Amino acid sequence: MSNRYRPIPVKGGTAVRRVPAAVLCGSLLAVASCGWGGTDDGRGVHLPSAPMGVTAAAGSATSVHVMWNRATGDPHVTRYEVYRGTTKVKEVPGGEHMVDITRLTPSTAYVFTVRALDADGNAGPPSEQVRATTPAAVAADRTPPTRPGRLHGTAVGSRAAQLSWAKSTDDRGVASYDIYQGASKIHSVGGGLTATVVTGLRPGAHYSFTVRARDAADNVSPASDAVRLTTAPGSDDGRGTAPTGFRAMTHRAQGAYYLDLSWVPPRVDGVITEYQIHLDGQPATSLVWGGTAPSGKATYSFYVGRDAGVVHRVRIRAKLPDGTWGGFTAERTVTTGGDHR
Repeated sequence: MSNRYRPIPVKGGTAVRRVPAAVLCGSLLAVASCGWGGTDDGRGVHLPSAPMGVTAAAGSATSVHVMWNRATGDPHVTRYEVYRGTTKVKEVPGGEHMVDITRLTPSTAYVFTVRALDADGNAGPPSEQVRATTPAAVAADRTPPTRPGRLHGTAVGSRAAQLSWAKSTDDRGVASYDIYQGASKIHSVGGGLTATVVTGLRPGAHYSFTVRARDAADNVSPASDAVRLTTAPGSDDGRGTAPTGFRAMTHRAQGAYYLDLSWVPPRVDGVITEYQIHLDGQPATSLVWGGTAPSGKATYSFYVGRDAGVVHRVRIRAKLPDGTWGGFTAERTVTTGGDHR
């Protein structure tokens, strides 16, 4: 790929300042520094990267739901360790990326980190710290919330499903909702939410989902009515999990042209921290947020050359929290110094 077409970071001006937490890495450069291939421990041992997109939310007065983005790439991650402060409290298989930490103290602030281990037991660096505070305990509360109503589900292509439900009521307030796939709890969301998107499903498969409400005293409601759905057969490259509102324009600064992108992250459970940009039909750049990734509109600009009248085609996709790539946006066409479509 020539320098004319290889996106590189802007060393000044407004482009870099628009997303200062992002790290831009060319697809033909060494990608270990961007979190795909782990880190080196100084002795030549290749370690897993720090897990990204870690979140923590109280599920009750005595529990916190911790979630992170599943690691992919080399070295292969075989398990994760979850720490409360400096104490390891959970270990989960490498194929999972969420866990409930229980037996906590009400009205208490906690700090959690996650780190990944490979098959030889080599541990990568810890994730960024995330904090959660458990709500106050409610004395002698033995009344569960009402069951969630009107559960509705829609398959989103072949690998995701969107669920929504009517809120439950509770005399002390709903702390969280637990989502079940069959008999297995697969996720929790805060008590103020009544919708979620489940990813990591199989193409052409039948699923049954239910939702239960939980209060601060860990009383759990009866299950909602089950919603059954079937994902689309075959592969659709994650259609329905693409970023929305994708726009592409160009601007000229200091004798060069830059491609300006904006989009809204796809709606999924968890945090989107990585995007892949395709330019003129080829993977050109990966964008990784090392700090707080935007949950609303995201923007980025990068260099595309000094010549006017050059036509470029661009599209973008997100890496989902389950470690799979979502769908591409529609491709946009831009001309340096000219029109945009």
